Amino acid sequence: MMKEIYITDYNCITPLGMSVADNWNALVQNQSGVALHKIIENQEAFYASVIETEKLDTEFTNNFSDQDFTRLEKMFLLSLKPLVEQHNITDQTAFILSTTKGNISLLNNQSTLPKGVFLSALAQKIAAFFGFTTKPIVVSNACVSGVMALAVAKNLIQAGKYKDAFVIAGDEITEFVISGFNSFQAIGTEPCQPYDKNRNGINIGEATAAAYVTGEPAENEKFRFKILGDSAINDANHISGPSRTGDGLYASIRNAMTEAKVNASEIDFISAHGTATIYNDEMEAVAFNRMQLQNVPLNSMKGYYGHCLGASGLLESIISMESALHKTLIPSKNFKESGVSQPLHIIKENQSAEIKYILKTASGFGGCNAAIVLEKC
Repeated sequence: MMKEIYITDYNCITPLGMSVADNWNALVQNQSGVALHKIIENQEAFYASVIETEKLDTEFTNNFSDQDFTRLEKMFLLSLKPLVEQHNITDQTAFILSTTKGNISLLNNQSTLPKGVFLSALAQKIAAFFGFTTKPIVVSNACVSGVMALAVAKNLIQAGKYKDAFVIAGDEITEFVISGFNSFQAIGTEPCQPYDKNRNGINIGEATAAAYVTGEPAENEKFRFKILGDSAINDANHISGPSRTGDGLYASIRNAMTEAKVNASEIDFISAHGTATIYNDEMEAVAFNRMQLQNVPLNSMKGYYGHCLGASGLLESIISMESALHKTLIPSKNFKESGVSQPLHIIKENQSAEIKYILKTASGFGGCNAAIVLEKC
């Protein structure tokens, strides 16, 4: 019998708040971090979810004396600090970092390549600050990275490589990121509307999130969620476009649910990817229907946070666990009328619900897909 793996603590830093409690309170009041921002000179303002730098710096100064960190590193340190204060770091503790671009902003106007731009250097700097002694692990697989990082933690602990793990995930909005999505003509001109017939593209967001994963939870842990099953499948369909038949996501969900020994009728809630692009949302609808999950309450958090890239999977997993703890389903913001060909049970308003089994999914560039099944204990 495989060792049971638990998430027993977590935290997040987003435009909606500097703690999980702040974020949850904002969500139940239907607040969104998405607003018009002018980020690039000589370019019009566009909708994005941006952390106020002055607020971030104030929070950081209140918590740390050393100020020699980039903006993204400050976000990471703030998200992780409450967890390392509650859980011991040993020589059998893994440190796992999920990000897609890391300190890419260090490349701005540089003629040479700064060391800090390497993802391994970013991970090592954060790990060294908190005193981790094991070699940091970086998970960087487009927008499924956050979900995969939890899966990597689970599988490494089950394999006996580590006893526990701190998982952090994060990305910030930079000119590089905006230019990349602009080249795909993927950025929406309005606040994003996942699954809605009037959707026209994504809003970029930024956040960091952190979770503590262990195979040996303490008796006094305030809550526990088991990671029951996981899977990541690449359908190699296209550099940016998902498979029209949802093959990769379908296989990821099927494998994760098989490992979890949970069937479609037992899933209580789906935290979906829902980017508000035409092809992503349609592909997800197809995959969920192929798995007979079309009647399960589902939301996308992108209307609140935008697409936070490598942070999105972990951040949205945290919010889904908060939903289970508070017995409340959060609506998929800005959804009014279905714009996908297959039926889905999109949540339209706050509602009470008993949530035991959660399915979290993610998809990304290059054909990558991932799914994880969580159980509230």
